Amino acid sequence: MSEPHLDSPHDQDHGRGLAHDLEVLGRRRLLLGAAGLAGATLLTSWGCGGGGDDASTTSSSSSDGSSGSSSGACAIAAEETQGPYPGDGSNTAPSGVSNVLALSGIVRSDIRDSFGDMSGTAAGVATTLELTLVDVDASCADLAGYAVYVWHCDRDGEYSLYTRADQNYLRGVQETDANGVASFTTIFPACYSGRMPHIHVEVYRSLTTATSYPNKLKMTQVALPVDVCEAVYTTADGYAASVNNLARISFATDGVFADGTSTEMSTVTGSVAEGYKIALTVGMSV
Repeated sequence: MSEPHLDSPHDQDHGRGLAHDLEVLGRRRLLLGAAGLAGATLLTSWGCGGGGDDASTTSSSSSDGSSGSSSGACAIAAEETQGPYPGDGSNTAPSGVSNVLALSGIVRSDIRDSFGDMSGTAAGVATTLELTLVDVDASCADLAGYAVYVWHCDRDGEYSLYTRADQNYLRGVQETDANGVASFTTIFPACYSGRMPHIHVEVYRSLTTATSYPNKLKMTQVALPVDVCEAVYTTADGYAASVNNLARISFATDGVFADGTSTEMSTVTGSVAEGYKIALTVGMSV
């Protein structure tokens, strides 16, 4: 399905590309192994954007966006459009062909800041995105060592590199761990005119192949429960435009999600004050 366009909407090594990132990543792993820290868990803390009440939320939704229980079934994730703003080399941005995957620094867990030649931070409600890749042909076995590229709009409904051409934030790549999990620190996305709130996901076989869109194995989207979106947009700073946009759209009228969201509807926990966690299992046939 096609996705409608928006209605309105530092590092000296940045030019060396993904190969340089992989070399640096390898050196870091060797250093961690030498120090006996390869199995350690890195704990990070982050502040929350926006204001509002402190009520916590735990929500997953059915295909129509109403709250309910997730079946947890292992099924192949729906294949969806890349949309007009992928930044993976498949189309052009105002500055020409846009391929953020070729930039050193794209392999990162915190995607709130722009990187390389660009600078800036996406404001909004702090959010952790946790994607778990599983093999539907092997009893839902975890898929380790795959690469996941994610991107989404900011709280104004704008996309970096395109409608916000001076930024490249809210884009990043992570390798799935031994449990098949790729995690990102980001912000809660806005609802722009014509689409339900969503996050784009591209899956690649490895970090070394995550350099351009022809290598992708899966293109899907993460859907967000309506009640959580309403809580964010009505109480957090900076999301005022999303209130009316969300009121004018539904999963039934969304051009991408109208055929159902059974494999794309995320489970969301948290609050505006303390931040949210968005979780989704992405089924693959590999």
